[in-house]
Amino acid sequence: MATNTLAGTSLSMRSLTPQTQAFTSLSGRRSALISSFGRKNVSFNLQPRQIRLQISCAAKAETVDKVCEIVKKQLAVAEGETVTAASTFQKLGADSLDTVEIVMALEEEFGISIEEERAQTIATVQQAADLIEDIIQKKCS
Repeated sequence: MATNTLAGTSLSMRSLTPQTQAFTSLSGRRSALISSFGRKNVSFNLQPRQIRLQISCAAKAETVDKVCEIVKKQLAVAEGETVTAASTFQKLGADSLDTVEIVMALEEEFGISIEEERAQTIATVQQAADLIEDIIQKKCS
């Protein structure tokens, strides 16, 4: 039976069986050698990887649809152009005044009040819908 430990860029493995006396230790940013029974047998590179995470509260579809309609109306989006949850206000051509008007329309439609600090963090339809649901949930609690 072997145990593996991973912490940052270090890795340690040790055999717990008495027949196998192996100990392996890796550390550093670029490359490492694994040694077993006193012999070097493996070499490889440790490369940091970028991880992109997108966290979403997954607002209800009805909320996202309402936000899409309000955004389309406020920005006078052409009939053929679609607005989705991933649509950004900037790509839809909204400036800061348009964004303020969108927030005011959302507040009116949903009967909520969005704090200025939180309103400034909204960049996409999904973020707006998530924020609305969060405010409504806190309001009901």
